Amino acid sequence: MTSGSAHELIDAGDGRRLERFGEIVVDRPAPMAEEPPRDPGAWSTADLRFDRYVGWTSVADDEPGPWIVDDGDLRFELRPTEAGQLGLFPEQAPNRGWLRGALIDAIAAAGAEANAGTDPRPAVLNLFAYTGAMTLAAAAAGASVAHVDGSRPSVAWARRNADLSGLADRPIRWLVDDVETFVEREIRRGRRYDAVVLDPPSYGHGSRGTTWRLEDRLDGLLDRCAELTGDDPAFGILTAHTPGFGPDRLADALAGAFGRRSAEVEAGELGLHARSGARLRLGAWARIIRE
Repeated sequence: MTSGSAHELIDAGDGRRLERFGEIVVDRPAPMAEEPPRDPGAWSTADLRFDRYVGWTSVADDEPGPWIVDDGDLRFELRPTEAGQLGLFPEQAPNRGWLRGALIDAIAAAGAEANAGTDPRPAVLNLFAYTGAMTLAAAAAGASVAHVDGSRPSVAWARRNADLSGLADRPIRWLVDDVETFVEREIRRGRRYDAVVLDPPSYGHGSRGTTWRLEDRLDGLLDRCAELTGDDPAFGILTAHTPGFGPDRLADALAGAFGRRSAEVEAGELGLHARSGARLRLGAWARIIRE
């Protein structure tokens, strides 16, 4: 299917979101969209609809196959998943832009200080990396990246996105692994990273039969990440889509792990503004940058 510009939120309300990904209009759940829709007439334009316990339905006879969207200089393959996702989180676009700026600054600083023959590329650790939007943003900015996700299909999807974006030859390690297990192994190996990006789920299962609960495991994982970067990484980005994990809580978590005061951590809400005027809240983010 032909490509189109990445995303537009058309409207949100009554627990749902209506959005355009490229040329496809999608109607799917959004529990935080508590107000009535602002543009009721727009909802009849949906090509695809997702309902919990029902799955995807399409106005056509068949669901569309994979389609491609352009997000600046990056390209992404989208497709409906059983979880109601499509492979791209548009609310993360500001964080991807911020990451690029932070990397440009870090590379410039490293180049000015590096000895001859030293590689100035920052090493970025991307955990729970899904289909690779943050990985590709980092690689496009000049970083080397360790892309870690426990889902083999998601990592394969991310590699296809790298191919589509012309980044297949960049220094990216594609790693199918349990995040906590991988971090522990990297600590034992003595590996170091300059920056870390995390978008952990609310709940999941590890490869060793362990259960991941954000409530129970986030602080420990951040502490271990700090062992890989030191207390003053080039930058760190933590995002969450979990109720109860707002900007202040994420800021406190980053501050505690990396030895900062909470006031030194930038934080805010993940969200989107609709064409109709609706505002959709989708989670929270927190960021630190080298002092």
